[in-house]
Amino acid sequence: MEMIVAKLTNLRVAVLATDGFEEAELTEPVKALKEAGAQVEILSTKSGQIQAFRHHDKSTTVNVDRVIDEAQASEYDAVLLPGGVLNADMLRMGPKVQSFLQQMQQAGKPFAVICHAPWVLISANLVQGRTLTSYYTIQDDISNAGGNWVDREVVVDGNWVTSRQPDDIPAFNREMLNLFAQFAPTASAS
Repeated sequence: MEMIVAKLTNLRVAVLATDGFEEAELTEPVKALKEAGAQVEILSTKSGQIQAFRHHDKSTTVNVDRVIDEAQASEYDAVLLPGGVLNADMLRMGPKVQSFLQQMQQAGKPFAVICHAPWVLISANLVQGRTLTSYYTIQDDISNAGGNWVDREVVVDGNWVTSRQPDDIPAFNREMLNLFAQFAPTASAS
């Protein structure tokens, strides 16, 4: 099946991640975004490099473009939250991460969130009343936070697209690109 690639030229995407992110859940969506023309920045709670995991084993590292403390939500058009248990657990405790996501949501900007990353949305008090999916082990957390958890490979609810796990990445990327394209800034005539 041929994938229709949305044009995301001029779209600035913030990818929030730290040590322990699930490698494929960051690298594959980032590749799809860049191929569609988006400008992608890796934001983290620390500078330098962050450690990827493949399930429970360390894999590669990824360079951090900016520390989250130096970034403003207003500088970005969309946000990607990759999963990974350690990554999501560390990110959710950061007040700057929470406020960044709250500002993105208040501005109605699109979110692409996979696996354990909804934990971060729960800690930012953004899940109540939303329909989403995640890795199955955090379904109770979502329900307890007032969200409606469903077991589907990809769920689109308003400005959010969510998926469960690495196996869902093809569907996740497709819906992420479609959603983000609706928010892509148009080039101004000069």
